[in-house]
Amino acid sequence: MHFDLSDTHQAIQSTAREFAQQELAPNAARWDETAHFPAEVIPKLGKLGFLGIQIDPRFGGAGLDTLAYAIVVEEISRGDGSLGLTVASHNGLGSSHIAVFGNDEQRHKYLPKLASGEWLGAWALTEPGSGSDAAALATRAVRVGEGWVLNGNKHFITQGTVAGVTVVLASSDPASGRRGITAFAVDAGTEGCTARRLHGKHGVRASDTAEVHLADVQVSDAQRIGEEGNGFLDAISILDKGRVSIAAMALGIGEAALAAAISYAKERKQFGQALAEFQGIQWMLADSRTELDAARLLVWRAACMADAGKPFRREASMAKLFASEAASRVCDRALQIHGGYGYVNTFPVERYVRDVRVCRIGEGTSEIQRTLIGRGLVA
Repeated sequence: MHFDLSDTHQAIQSTAREFAQQELAPNAARWDETAHFPAEVIPKLGKLGFLGIQIDPRFGGAGLDTLAYAIVVEEISRGDGSLGLTVASHNGLGSSHIAVFGNDEQRHKYLPKLASGEWLGAWALTEPGSGSDAAALATRAVRVGEGWVLNGNKHFITQGTVAGVTVVLASSDPASGRRGITAFAVDAGTEGCTARRLHGKHGVRASDTAEVHLADVQVSDAQRIGEEGNGFLDAISILDKGRVSIAAMALGIGEAALAAAISYAKERKQFGQALAEFQGIQWMLADSRTELDAARLLVWRAACMADAGKPFRREASMAKLFASEAASRVCDRALQIHGGYGYVNTFPVERYVRDVRVCRIGEGTSEIQRTLIGRGLVA
């Protein structure tokens, strides 16, 4: 597709693509099969600036924009969806919450380590009993003297067992509902905070996903991020940009699937000719190409609106909804084109189908995105 990317964005795209294809794609199947979190590549991502994409250079980041963020996530996801999720969530959730709503003391403490890859960031909002209904979280933060005591359980936390710092959302004033939620930075190793990695995931198996348990975790008020009671409103703002990154992740996996489908269709022969010569196969590929290009325009539009300082909540939801569902269709077609070979892990399309599925759930389900878009239209 044609899009007038700047020289800077083109260079970022080229660097991310080269890294993903050389360092990630050749290892993705092995990491997936063994559910291995590839900690060995994290310092390399940090050195390239991909773990502090939007962090201010004053704090060791690259100081780039949302479009650059989307481009990097797409290219990394094209090489490995699990690492794409790692880059998306680290930049867009934990690190972003501290960068946007933390004070300078907190930024100086955490952001240089997060940008370099010395630490990864996690963001703990989801709980066993609250997902899309995030305001119903049960984790409590109680003031004790000059600090706070946190108690509760978090679920499906990306980077939960490998993070250097986790941003925990807790209710500090249950009577105030969503206006009584506050965010805290909890360092790894804090007494009472334990994490257990979840196994048996359908896809993105090389991504670290965990349960986080908080039992009388003591934190100082200096670890409170943002104003008391503003945690939920701050989280909603963080999620808007996070949806752009999950849309970009879906886009990258879809691109990998389409490339695999085209390659296989050209090589595989049936009835005396290559699959690619059959009109039915060409139409499947045409639909996939069209949907991915349309998805990219939605993703990049939302990113550019964010960079221009314009409201982009609806556009982020539209990008996330369309890209995640379109990429799922693209991956399914790619498997169908591979026939029986697509159903086994001899070929990567089997993994693409599993990895892309989470994009219709994480950062707000497709149903939630439709609700947000629809409400905006009739408000």
